[in-house]
Amino acid sequence: MKVKGQPYRTIWPGADGASVEIIDQTRLPHEFAVARLRTVGDAAHAIRAMLVRGAPLIGATAAYGLWLALRADASDEALASAGSELLATRPTAVNLRWAVERVTAWLAPLPPEMRAAAAFERAAEICDEDVGINRAIGAAGLPVIRALAAAKPPGVAVNILTHCNAGWLATVDVGTATAPIYAAHDEGLSVHVWVDETRPRNQGASLTAWELLNHGVRHTVIADNAGGHLMQRGQVDLVIVGTDRTTACGDVCNKIGTYLKALAARDNGVPFYVAAPSPSIDWGLRDGLREIPIENRSEREVTHISGRLPDGSVATVALTPEGSGAANPAFDVTPARLVTGIVTERGIAEASEAGLRRLFPEHYGPETHERD
Repeated sequence: MKVKGQPYRTIWPGADGASVEIIDQTRLPHEFAVARLRTVGDAAHAIRAMLVRGAPLIGATAAYGLWLALRADASDEALASAGSELLATRPTAVNLRWAVERVTAWLAPLPPEMRAAAAFERAAEICDEDVGINRAIGAAGLPVIRALAAAKPPGVAVNILTHCNAGWLATVDVGTATAPIYAAHDEGLSVHVWVDETRPRNQGASLTAWELLNHGVRHTVIADNAGGHLMQRGQVDLVIVGTDRTTACGDVCNKIGTYLKALAARDNGVPFYVAAPSPSIDWGLRDGLREIPIENRSEREVTHISGRLPDGSVATVALTPEGSGAANPAFDVTPARLVTGIVTERGIAEASEAGLRRLFPEHYGPETHERD
């Protein structure tokens, strides 16, 4: 995707051959800044402090983090230690574990002197694979938007609501939930996106709006609680969200507030789709409510907010009375029964074991059964 006309991925090897560069997402939308990662500790901090976020990008950053670790020490102990350090950063997004385990399995049989170069190669492959998957998700979801556009009078936009940021800033490029939107826009279809602000970190207002603006996609930022009202008034044709972890039976864990959007969509007959690259599907889980760990983040994300002042400086201010506590669960789980379809790189699946098995039979053994 482009920033002021210049194409960027969200993560790339540094020109010095010894570092990785990322877009520091904590500085957006008021400042576009690039941060450099030189150690596995830098990579772990970038994930934990959300300089990078979004399940696919977290996985890519972890893969490069292993490379950075092995540049310093390629022993078995160092490989295991680096993997443990990265896995401890954030518990919910399954891509983190997927990337660490995938790269570790590839490196472990190699002699230490070959590991760093192999880790770099594997990390680059994961990034390229993510871009390919996301483009395929865009192609799979595009017909849904085309059909909605065909039913509209000429020039009337398809109104799409999305939650949090599942755009190119959450991936290596293109995005997941935004991939069909960008594909439709680039094809010349008239689309308009309702962008949930997504409290408490405001990834919609600060990130999704910023990237849609850069790509020229019409959009309007809304308060999180406005989505149901818009659906009641017929102003939402489609909801598309991303996912941090989806079970083998179609339950979807995504940014907090997604479940409420799914309930409103069901009550108002609005299609609710989830864009899920296969590395975000946890094939070993069957019950999202009981089995997916939900990250609880700092109270400060709820009690304080940052914004740009009239003089251009950025300041953080308190929102709540001093002494009031705050709870901050970062994700919720939307049951499969509320999901119209799961958009994957292999097509759109029904949100069920049978639907996902149809597209990904290699992940299901003969003894699995549809959940009661």
